[in-house]
Amino acid sequence: MIRDSIKAAQVTAMKSGDKERLAAVRLILAKIKDKDIELRTATQAPDDDTLVVDVLQKMVKQRRESIAMYEQGGRPELAAAEASEVAVIESFLPQQLSEEDTKAAIEAIKAEVGATGIRDMGKVIAELKARHGAVLDMGKASGLVKAALA
Repeated sequence: MIRDSIKAAQVTAMKSGDKERLAAVRLILAKIKDKDIELRTATQAPDDDTLVVDVLQKMVKQRRESIAMYEQGGRPELAAAEASEVAVIESFLPQQLSEEDTKAAIEAIKAEVGATGIRDMGKVIAELKARHGAVLDMGKASGLVKAALA
């Protein structure tokens, strides 16, 4: 499980004295704990790996937005710090689908649901997320879906 590998990485970072990695791993564990607390009142909880992947993907997205803002604001040292956090977070994510594999999955789903135009984009994206959500950047995928249906 991904959660176990993150906890093991925390111990490894502590033993090796890697303060930057340790800080990033602790941040990841705190976000996961927040999500666990949030889901205590939920009627149905998602699979643990799905939950962790969702949290990690959101963290990466937030960091990338911060990097762009720091670079626009002329703060390269803060952008570099965020980029190092992104590298640590991404090391726990499953291998992402390549662009060619994503396009092939989109075409298969498009044929399966009978999507013909941009009006069917919601159906295709919903099915794509259900099948490949953990190994796909949905931001990039939505652009590919739009291009495939246009």
